[in-house]
Amino acid sequence: MSRIGKKPIIIPEKVQVDVTKGNYVAIKGPKGNLERQIDPDIKINIEGNTLTVERITNQKRHRSLHGLSRTLINNMIVGVSQGFTIKQEIVGVGYKVNSNGQRLEMSLGFSHDLIFVIPDEVKVVTETLKGKNPTITLESHDKELLGLVASKIRAYRKPEPYKGKGIKFEKEVLRRKAGKTAGN
Repeated sequence: MSRIGKKPIIIPEKVQVDVTKGNYVAIKGPKGNLERQIDPDIKINIEGNTLTVERITNQKRHRSLHGLSRTLINNMIVGVSQGFTIKQEIVGVGYKVNSNGQRLEMSLGFSHDLIFVIPDEVKVVTETLKGKNPTITLESHDKELLGLVASKIRAYRKPEPYKGKGIKFEKEVLRRKAGKTAGN
């Protein structure tokens, strides 16, 4: 039994949810609009300001889609009403980051600067304070796109396990390794 799939989703006041034939879900809210095709074997019921997701049978495929579909719809509703934020830190001597509109310019120890163009749905803010690591703050109403952009930025310089240099998420805990020990 899917415990997540059974939970009802409460729709906020300023959010409109439309379900058309073929389980095409369109959600409009103050932060933006999102659309997604949900599997036709999943039933979506809207009663007042409550949305519920039900499965047709108890087959393994339907059980696995039940919780997934509910979570995807919930993330869409939370995104258009509140939005999502991801913060990343850049750790390393001489590592810099600067945002210029939708262009993110990074200096990560390579012989050249890296330029990453961010999609229009994602807002980027960079901050460099004296004595602290530079930070990148990404905001969007689409959780899936936000995670994809953050992972692509992180892929330019993943944190290494010895000194921890690289791009890491704000509260990420890195497994550190001990360096070489001196012999007798």
